[in-house]
Amino acid sequence: MNLSVLYISYDGLTDPLGQSQILPYLEGLSEFGVNFHLITFEKKEQFKSLKRVVEKRCIEANINWHPINYTKNPPLFSTLYDLRKMQKKALNLQASIGFDIVHCRSYLPAVVGHKLKLNHDVKFVFDMRGFWADERVEGKIWSLSNPIFKLVYRFFKRKERLFFKDADATISLTENGRNEILSWEEISKVSPFIEVIPCCVDLEKFNPNKISSSEIKEVKAQLDILKEEFVLGYIGSIGTWYMLDEMLDYYAVLRTKQKSSKFLFISGESPENIVSKARSKGIPKEEVIVKKVKHDQVPLYSSIFDCSIFFIRPTFSKKASSPTKQGELMAMGVPIICNSGVGDTDEIVLKYNAGEIVESFNYKTYNKISLDFSKYDKGKIIDGAHEVYSLKKGVQRYFDVYKQVFGKTIQKQ
Repeated sequence: MNLSVLYISYDGLTDPLGQSQILPYLEGLSEFGVNFHLITFEKKEQFKSLKRVVEKRCIEANINWHPINYTKNPPLFSTLYDLRKMQKKALNLQASIGFDIVHCRSYLPAVVGHKLKLNHDVKFVFDMRGFWADERVEGKIWSLSNPIFKLVYRFFKRKERLFFKDADATISLTENGRNEILSWEEISKVSPFIEVIPCCVDLEKFNPNKISSSEIKEVKAQLDILKEEFVLGYIGSIGTWYMLDEMLDYYAVLRTKQKSSKFLFISGESPENIVSKARSKGIPKEEVIVKKVKHDQVPLYSSIFDCSIFFIRPTFSKKASSPTKQGELMAMGVPIICNSGVGDTDEIVLKYNAGEIVESFNYKTYNKISLDFSKYDKGKIIDGAHEVYSLKKGVQRYFDVYKQVFGKTIQKQ
């Protein structure tokens, strides 16, 4: 039998995240006979440029896409307005179709999904993605000194407990996040079903065997990187959580030990912002390269990294975070320099001997890191990515959750 699922996301399907962390899963699940109706919130420019491409993929996968315009301003009130639009659309679809499951990606969609469960007897999957309310505070988006934000924070922390208690299944990105939830007395008493599924990677695309030496040579020439130069690489935006200053501090140490080197950012960030910060730390501008590429080009560009780096602020909310870049880098066999205190990142790096873990951010720590990256087994790192981050395995695990939640036999189509 077919399973009818309403999937709700406040992230857009035309966002980079939507294309890497939403659509591939739904395409895979559709092959199992899952019939999706998908509500997303789309940013104007992204939607305009990518609507046709994403729409085509949805049609080919038999996904019914219901895009809604994302409202940016004014802060908070725009979110409440979008929440009302989300609820109205979900209720209209429920009335006309009658879903078996509502799958909610993060907390705002879960507000709507929770109501559908209580009022319409729909199975509720809470795909939490992280401790969202705490992320807003720790990311300095919500200040608790502001009584309105304090009220909103408390509202979502109360809702959070209800989501964990009432969800037919909760998806956590990390074991660390699941253990944190189960340590809460009122949650542990109800023994919730929590499945861990990290941010997965399409291993067909992130496959070093598909990249030729001539392609690598061409990219290095394009970026003005000499054959003998050591390349430290970074993938993705900088944003709220990634510690640009500390990563540059590490490179400043690296370049004193590795005389011929470059720091390559594969990112849409402003080159001026990164280069100016680098110069303030005594790093010449010609050693810092910032290159914006399409997501399907990331495997090629990351293949020229000798090693990679990402430092993430190790706050409470980051216990539940699974950096997408970790799976992508490991899939390419690239060693990683990262910090502890973020999801399961350090455990995975240590298990597969995939790089170096930083416990503190200072010169002494950075100076201890060996630059002999030949000691890392590229094959073992890739095997780790296939074991932990495989998109195919992730899709299967989501389907297993659906089967357990629905409680009936579902045959793959």
